[in-house]
Amino acid sequence: MDYTEYTTLQKTIDHHMKRYYDQDDPEISDFEYDMLMQKLKAAEKEHPEWITPDSPSQRVGGTYKRTAGKKVVHNVPMLSIEDVFSLDDVSSWIDKVHAIHPDALMCVEAKIDGLSMTVRYAKSDDGTLRLTLAETRGDGSTGEDVTANAVFVDGVLQTINNMDADSLELRGEVYMPREAFYKYNDEQRDNGGKLAANPRNLAAGTLRGLDSSVVKSRGLAFKVFNVQSGPKSLTESHFGGLEKLSSFGCPTVTGFLCKNTQEVLNAIKKIDEMRQQFDHDIDGAVIKLDNTGYRNDFPAGSKYQSGHIAYKYPPEVRTVVMDEIIVDIGRTGKLTYTGVFHDKETGGPAILCGTSVQRATLHNQDYIDELSIGIGGSYSLYKSGEIIPRISACIEKPKEVFRSPLTCPKCGSLLVKDEGTADIRCENPNCPAQLSRTIAYYCSISAMNIMGMGDVIVNSLIENGYIKDISDIYTLKDKEDELISSGIIGREKNISKLLASIESSKNAGPSSVLTGLSIRNVGKNTAKLLMNEFHSIDALAAASREVLTSVPEIGETTADCIISYFKNEANTKIIEKLRSYGVVMSEEARTSSGDALIGLTFVITGSFDGIGRNELTALIEANGGKVTGSVSKKTDYLIAGEAAGSKLDKAKTLNIPVLSLEGLETTFSGFDKTLNR
Repeated sequence: MDYTEYTTLQKTIDHHMKRYYDQDDPEISDFEYDMLMQKLKAAEKEHPEWITPDSPSQRVGGTYKRTAGKKVVHNVPMLSIEDVFSLDDVSSWIDKVHAIHPDALMCVEAKIDGLSMTVRYAKSDDGTLRLTLAETRGDGSTGEDVTANAVFVDGVLQTINNMDADSLELRGEVYMPREAFYKYNDEQRDNGGKLAANPRNLAAGTLRGLDSSVVKSRGLAFKVFNVQSGPKSLTESHFGGLEKLSSFGCPTVTGFLCKNTQEVLNAIKKIDEMRQQFDHDIDGAVIKLDNTGYRNDFPAGSKYQSGHIAYKYPPEVRTVVMDEIIVDIGRTGKLTYTGVFHDKETGGPAILCGTSVQRATLHNQDYIDELSIGIGGSYSLYKSGEIIPRISACIEKPKEVFRSPLTCPKCGSLLVKDEGTADIRCENPNCPAQLSRTIAYYCSISAMNIMGMGDVIVNSLIENGYIKDISDIYTLKDKEDELISSGIIGREKNISKLLASIESSKNAGPSSVLTGLSIRNVGKNTAKLLMNEFHSIDALAAASREVLTSVPEIGETTADCIISYFKNEANTKIIEKLRSYGVVMSEEARTSSGDALIGLTFVITGSFDGIGRNELTALIEANGGKVTGSVSKKTDYLIAGEAAGSKLDKAKTLNIPVLSLEGLETTFSGFDKTLNR
């Protein structure tokens, strides 16, 4: 690897660290991330002169996040644990330990896949230890104060009685139990909301949020895995300390005390076999020296805790046999493919990461062709990020590779393949499959935010003939008595709430309406961008291709999708009916308090003291400028605040000028800091 490849790899890992630690939204699996980091470490071992303090291999976690509270400097640094990926590496590490301390005992513990948090306690006047602070890891030295949220996390004790200590500091893992995670996604699905990718991300986002009532409702849990500081009875022996904590009612991680290498290896295997028994996901097993006084004899560098290693289990893989391939139609008419299979060895569902798996997304026909997917074929199945089932390889080819149908399986219309993509679509706007998903999306929080109008209710109303298109939602108020007597929606109180929410949605505004129309390539952000430009659905419908593509971030493909939608007579009839029912289709253009930014396009990234991003957007628009969501060649300036991310990197690549908030005010004479709307 040369230096250019090395720096490129650093940037790649930096990007994925930000996605995981700062945004709680990883793009790759833990295993894929680990392999990138191993590659980086190998390069740095060969070229130690390349290593700098800001290398991803030298940093812990992510940057400090502001969303949940103030900064906290840790009493004890919250460091990472060095990963190993083979049992031979585990054995070698134990041999090194026993060469210096032959009597050393090891603790092997389940490594919970969650968010690390430290809790501090201090003795009160009545002798009770009381919770005084809860803090996230952050960058290892500084984290966030999340005390207000932590008190609603199951397992975080607010008081500890009868412990002879003046203070106590514990470190553990906050996680979302699987049942709570499944419940959350079920509710989101019913309400047309966005599903969470995995329990770890949802737990992290919840703990860092501002609304403590949300934390309470989502059922987060906490288990201690280390005593950071406290009385000797808890700190001299790690295993003994956790046992004593348990006697005080404090939940602790599952672990085993081991005397030798074979017992450690057996414990690692045992924890792997116990996955199904845990109420949480795990991403490895941690091996620690039980005698904490021995740990400093085994330094691991500034990033890692001494006297610890973490064995990362390889991704679980099962061989499955394909039984069926289900073709369905998505909200925008795109064909979706789902593989249904059984475990080749057991004949039942495949068990991966403690869950039963019988289905996996097959993406598109190109993916199917590449892996030779067909009925009767055998395939490797693993969980991407330990949550999403994915077929990775063909082991035994089928007699015939599956081919997409030529007509829509729901309405019989001829299917069309998008030019330049692998997507195949049904373009019939009245297709029954699209109708259900389109209406559910129109009602979702991303669009018109009609609370209570989830998939189940939408399907019932369609099946019983109450809804034939989006506009029929607004006729339900005339059938209230009938709906109550039929029981389709539920109790009378639920129906009244739903009808009130439907009525309220009429004033959601044109950008919400445009989002809900489900025009291809026009999501929530694009809809807002378009309405900032055109201010009404009618003006957008009348816009030419040339006018549309002159709007920043609107390319030819999106412009063609918009024009095609409004040319369709069935769509225009729906819009007219929405208008007749009182749905607001236009908004007043914001009046500019200044013209300092006329003709300029801005992108905002990061956070700013004293002003929110929405307010800053309004301020720029009030001065005649435009704000878009992503950096492109059409961007004139990037406004960068604290913790600016990948947008800043892209702006630098495109040589786009970067301004601070102060720079925005000083660069443009006549910039008006007041808002008139």
